[in-house]
Amino acid sequence: MENKNSINFKLLARVLREAMPYKKLFILAFTFAISLAVLMTVRPYLIKVMVDDYIFNYDLNGMVRILVYVLLVLVANSIIQYLFLYDINLLGQSVIRDLRIKVFNHINSLKLRYFDTTPIGKSTTRVINDIETINSIFTQGVITIISDLLTVFTVLTIMFLTSWRLSLIILITMPLLVYATYIFKEKVKAAYTKVRNQVAEMNAFLQERITGMRIVQAFGSEERELDSFKKINRTYTQANLDSILYYAVFFPVVEIISALSLGLMVWWGAKSSLEGLVSPGMLVAFPIYLNMLYRPIRMLADKFNTLQMGLIAAERVFDVLDSTEQIQDEGSILVNRLKGSVAFEEVDFAYDDEHYVLNEVSFTLEPNQTLAIVGSTGSGKSTIINLLSRFYELNGGRILVDGVDVKDYELNALRSRMAVVLQDVFLFSGSILENITLRNPNISRAQVIESAKMIGAHDFIMKLPDGYDYEVQERGATLSMGQRQLVSFVRALVYQPDILILDEATSSIDPESEDIIQYAIEKLIDKRTSIVIAHRLSTIKNADRVLVLDKGRIVENGSYAELLELEDGHFRKLHDMQFLAAK
Repeated sequence: MENKNSINFKLLARVLREAMPYKKLFILAFTFAISLAVLMTVRPYLIKVMVDDYIFNYDLNGMVRILVYVLLVLVANSIIQYLFLYDINLLGQSVIRDLRIKVFNHINSLKLRYFDTTPIGKSTTRVINDIETINSIFTQGVITIISDLLTVFTVLTIMFLTSWRLSLIILITMPLLVYATYIFKEKVKAAYTKVRNQVAEMNAFLQERITGMRIVQAFGSEERELDSFKKINRTYTQANLDSILYYAVFFPVVEIISALSLGLMVWWGAKSSLEGLVSPGMLVAFPIYLNMLYRPIRMLADKFNTLQMGLIAAERVFDVLDSTEQIQDEGSILVNRLKGSVAFEEVDFAYDDEHYVLNEVSFTLEPNQTLAIVGSTGSGKSTIINLLSRFYELNGGRILVDGVDVKDYELNALRSRMAVVLQDVFLFSGSILENITLRNPNISRAQVIESAKMIGAHDFIMKLPDGYDYEVQERGATLSMGQRQLVSFVRALVYQPDILILDEATSSIDPESEDIIQYAIEKLIDKRTSIVIAHRLSTIKNADRVLVLDKGRIVENGSYAELLELEDGHFRKLHDMQFLAAK
């Protein structure tokens, strides 16, 4: 739960631990911060000395010497300020670079269940926006806050050592500043939270509408969606204006309080100067001290809010890293090849651990055989292949590949010997070649061309502009469904899998492409173990066996011809419905 009223120091400590590989940069930043705090107080002190000791004594050489010292201090201050800012930004960018890789790697290892229940926009926000916000903990948060506090402490110390009476007069207005700062901090924090919430709402709205633009335009909903967007945009704009209002009020209030302090100082200082309690140099130096005191105090409230927002973002990122939705990769068996036998032994599975979609599913598949799985929507067909690929953990039973429990295989070793072709083919932005090899350097262009020729995809690829180097648009939008499917077949074949899985790979193909796709499928499944989830029963006539699922249970198991002979069987009903509808 987010701590909205105070700094979560436990969470802050965890963020700082991420910077441990860069502790030298951290130590260097603190060194610079201390140096800046000291150097900033030297300049007004030198000015005081110049006024008291040299100007009133008409010592020109002393004045020149002090001016040289002031110039050196200014140069040193500028150099250290540059090094300080560069150091904390280098530290912040280094930490979030490593953290971004860590989060992305963790997301890669999560179960599909995580992606089933988590919107894409949320994961994207965690990896990009929230991690970028964590950077502010280092660049505008912890280190800069400590630097400002060191400056305030050092300035106050020098002021009291110089004139404790004048310092107390100046600090009379400090309670007003503290109260104004507290009010500003709370108001701006609420405004920031509202802004971030509105940004998230706007991102979600835009992602959905842009993704579903075909539906928006097809049903003439442009005006309605525009009205909805205008409403969200107005709320977002108002949230930003609220935060700007608080800044517009706070900074003038601080200037008024600062002017009040300066007025009190001049009034009491001039009076004390006549009495000999305050030197002229003090009257010159203290306005500079006053500015150095109020400037960091004025910024502290904003920096505390920035730190708070960074910690809220860090909590969201760590929630992802702490997610246990991972497949346990505790297997140790590494294989270069599989024979391809598959056995399900009384497998039970539920996506939510309550409503089971598979119940006591058992079957065996011999090497190089083709198994077709059919059934109505929701019967558990796709679940079977998800479990075989270990995208989910079983609730009961076990799955054997070559007589070995799939949990005993090293996860990547097992998956590398399988290939999956899905109904909804996903193509990445990049060339045809890159989409086939998935940028695997071990797969050559010659292997890709050979595989494409084998399943009849080479000709259509060569007709594209630039052939295998043709740049595919997002999700393969410039290719037809059949072309995308052929690319996915080449992708599967080029990896030379021992077990091939086709998940309704022909259900969305137009009749003109069906013959080409069917030829490609025959080439793919030749001499390898294959599991085919079929919507079109005409595509599985040559399968060695057919499983019929109904409500998560196997109700029929046999060859295509054997199941057709069962007049009241599920398969016969599916067959008759499909083929009668086609006539």
